[in-house]
Amino acid sequence: MATPKRKRATTRADNQASSDDLLKYYRDMLLIRRFEEKAGQLYGMGLIGGFCHLYIGQEAVVVGMQAATTGGDGVVTSYRDHGHMLACGMDSAGVMAELTGREGGYSHGKGGSMHMFSKEKNFYGGHGIVGGQVPLGTGIAFNYKYRGEDKVCLTYLGDGAVNQGQVYESFNMAALWKLPVVYCIENNQYAMGTSTQRHSASPDLYLRGEAYGIPGEQVDGMDVLAVKEAGERAVKHCREGNGPYILELKTYRYRGHSMSDPAKYRTKDELDKMRKEHDPIDMVKKLLIDASILDEDGLKEIDKEVKAEVAKSAEFAQNSPEPDPSELFTDILIEV
Repeated sequence: MATPKRKRATTRADNQASSDDLLKYYRDMLLIRRFEEKAGQLYGMGLIGGFCHLYIGQEAVVVGMQAATTGGDGVVTSYRDHGHMLACGMDSAGVMAELTGREGGYSHGKGGSMHMFSKEKNFYGGHGIVGGQVPLGTGIAFNYKYRGEDKVCLTYLGDGAVNQGQVYESFNMAALWKLPVVYCIENNQYAMGTSTQRHSASPDLYLRGEAYGIPGEQVDGMDVLAVKEAGERAVKHCREGNGPYILELKTYRYRGHSMSDPAKYRTKDELDKMRKEHDPIDMVKKLLIDASILDEDGLKEIDKEVKAEVAKSAEFAQNSPEPDPSELFTDILIEV
């Protein structure tokens, strides 16, 4: 087997994104940020039950990866999934209604934060078992190859999940059968409350596929253009029949692991430094201003529109009825 390509810390090159692209990336990331902030508020009000893991800080990862794919490609992820849903084009009102357990939600109020699906948008969950989505994403890619479909499956996992055994079983099968799957490791540097330096004997996670001949690269996951550029390489590799690809996207979450986590395992200075120097939304905001695409007033207008959309989604969720008890027995079995 040929030695896999390895590439460390890909940052943005002179990627000449169009003004329309930059505006779209800015708005998409801002929508995720404002949506998650509102979800945090609703959780604090007791309107969201169960666990709730927010995506604040990691927006560039999923927006950049979606920009590198086509509408027909599949996506499967773990429980920090609201951002993925919105980036896939799922309606914010339906996502918020599901978070609040209402009938108008994507899973009719039965799935909550971790278990939403949209066949129309090729989004296959939201899964609560750490690492459990990786074999599923590998299986989706097998389906694409078996049926001769020109599709790739983006399979997201965290830096903690990458130590799970089923991940390496999936790597082996994907490499053996040359499946079109991109394993997107969202390395936000803390597996719950444990840093990668403490939980991983080999912290360069992009090298984890070497034993199977899977190429990988490490990417600045706070830079949406760097993510898009690396994502395009990975997707092209898979689409051309060369098998799987690993991207380690170095990112950072601003909130705790979940809403119940005070995140005392990191310093305030560390968090403030990331917010000040590496915020993904501020990065694109600067590009827009420097290129005279928008001024501060124009950016404020976009923020106003996004906040209005999020407020409308929260209103829809709170006004949507709770599911009828009969919903307990729907969508739990399919006969083939």
